[in-house]
Amino acid sequence: EVQLVESGGGLVQAGGSLRLSCAASGFTFDDYTIGWFRQAPGKEREGISCLTVKDGSTYYSDSVKDRFIISSDNAEMTVFLQMNSLKPEDTAVYYCAAVKSLNDRGFSALYMLRQFGRWGQGTQVTVSA
Repeated sequence: EVQLVESGGGLVQAGGSLRLSCAASGFTFDDYTIGWFRQAPGKEREGISCLTVKDGSTYYSDSVKDRFIISSDNAEMTVFLQMNSLKPEDTAVYYCAAVKSLNDRGFSALYMLRQFGRWGQGTQVTVSA
């Protein structure tokens, strides 16, 4: 059974950093694309980054590009999201999702994750001004 557990959220001041973790289990990690989404109160869930485990290719939305870095420890089946230069508008619940996919990239990967992915329970990130 695919399981994803996020951790690392918390309260941070604007300009600070946090590192989120998504610990995965129950599937062949190399066959999957893992992504990070976030949802702020009253807003739609936004796909912000994804990583194809097999080749390490990554994608970032414009809203987080150059500030966030996605990476993985394949031996530990964990995906990280290093979040730097945090802004109050980054405040949201952050979710990781996984979908069996080797060929999707960018928007298509986010679509696959959103439509067919398995999801973690989320972790709250709050950025104070």
